[in-house]
Amino acid sequence: MKMRSMRRGIKEMDIILERYADDNLAQMDAVTLDMYDALLHENDQDLYQWVTGQKPAPERFRAMITDISQAISGPE
Repeated sequence: MKMRSMRRGIKEMDIILERYADDNLAQMDAVTLDMYDALLHENDQDLYQWVTGQKPAPERFRAMITDISQAISGPE
């Protein structure tokens, strides 16, 4: 999943998801890994809009997208 996180198609998502994978993959349980796998099957343009808040994420991904968004924005 690490490789799939960093070779997305658009550079912005490569950077965002590689960082998220580095920080979180090792601690994910089986359910969370399955959800992340499903997320990685989504279109990069949609993912980018969800992560940046341009469009709301689908309910099933909302918590994970929130985590990813917070990870890239850093501490407030």
